[in-house]
Amino acid sequence: MAITKRRPRGTRGASFTAAALVATAAVALAGCAPGGSAPTDTSSTPVSTELTTEDVKLVIADETGFPLTDELTAEFTKQHPNITFEVTRDTFQNLTANAPKLLASSTPPDLIRLPTIGDTVKDGLLANLDPYFDAYGWDAWPASQLAPLRMSEDGIRGSGSLYQLGLGYSVTGIFMNTKLADQLGIDEPPTTLAELEEDLATAKAAGVLPIMAGDKDGVVNFVVQAAMNQYVDKGEFMKWMFNEPGARYDQDGTTEGAELVRKWADAGYFPSDINAIDYATFVSRFAEGEGLFTFNGNWAAQSYQDALGDDVTFFLAPPATEGAGHVAMGAANSFSVAAKSAHLNEIVYFLNWIHTDEKARQIVVDVTGAAPGGDPSLPQPTVAPGSLIEQALAMSATIGAENGQVDFMANTTAGIYSGSIIPESQLLVTSQITGKEFVDRVQKFYESEIGG
Repeated sequence: MAITKRRPRGTRGASFTAAALVATAAVALAGCAPGGSAPTDTSSTPVSTELTTEDVKLVIADETGFPLTDELTAEFTKQHPNITFEVTRDTFQNLTANAPKLLASSTPPDLIRLPTIGDTVKDGLLANLDPYFDAYGWDAWPASQLAPLRMSEDGIRGSGSLYQLGLGYSVTGIFMNTKLADQLGIDEPPTTLAELEEDLATAKAAGVLPIMAGDKDGVVNFVVQAAMNQYVDKGEFMKWMFNEPGARYDQDGTTEGAELVRKWADAGYFPSDINAIDYATFVSRFAEGEGLFTFNGNWAAQSYQDALGDDVTFFLAPPATEGAGHVAMGAANSFSVAAKSAHLNEIVYFLNWIHTDEKARQIVVDVTGAAPGGDPSLPQPTVAPGSLIEQALAMSATIGAENGQVDFMANTTAGIYSGSIIPESQLLVTSQITGKEFVDRVQKFYESEIGG
């Protein structure tokens, strides 16, 4: 096998506890104040923070491969036996596309995984959570944690009334198979994109798959956006994702990142059958030892740990310039309450419990590796020293301290993921279009959706 210049492996920030790091992130995120459009009354239900003693069944529509809701609902019912749950599941792509229809039905789910708000607020399909924000005292939570879950009366995300909460707050990065890395003479995660490219070339030359990824359902965009993040103006990128007037996707940074991905495709760094590989498959193939790197989020940390043991590490995508700050996708695993839910008080009580109950917060960390969110003064869950989850929490803290979080571009509009990002990325990663063409096509679709 080819050998690279060895870099001594270390654990950055290992002298800090995970709890301290999460607290640091929360403090760093707490500086923004939420916007303030007037709440729109979506229900005549009087707000109550007391849980009913009557028997109630709550329905949750969630995505496949997201076991957190199973664990949380089981614990909630254990604590409150009169409340039971029915959890239905569909693929991320289908759930995103079908959410408006589900919410508008005569029997909507009480709670739905909703990565993209789209027109659901304008169409009156989501419950406005502002009255509960006041009743439960959520003003103690970091404002920027909730900002992406708000929407103004003008339909711009990032400010206005609150329409979502998170079941855990994610951060994305790169997992590395350290057993393969050792065989290749790579002793530490790369600290720049140039070092990452050196490692990719080394793996390819040695007959090791450089990047395990899939794009049957568009998830290669963990790779695409991670590359873009290192070149874009973060503020301008977020304006586009929040649909601010005049914001554009077709800029130098996004193009440079997309061209880098095209370069990797030309070099054969992705699986040859990438467009036939869905999310579950690429996760399992990396877990079985295929691929030096894979781009994914903290929600995969525990499953990779279980499969690979000590032969895996997790780190933030490296910047283009040595010593530059990190930029990574991260967001709430966002859920919304249906405006027509017959159990508004009960489902919001459940959401508040997830953020405040000690066992619930521990479940969020244990199952997903995500930060539990909520009031930063609350005790932080315990994690195993040296585990991927501890690394994930430290990464969240780093991104918070460096103000390096951006949303997922797949959340920009209701239709952009399935209508443009998936088909265009499938062409990009198989070297059928250039990075510039990818960016131009996504921008064109975006304009067709927002009318710009």
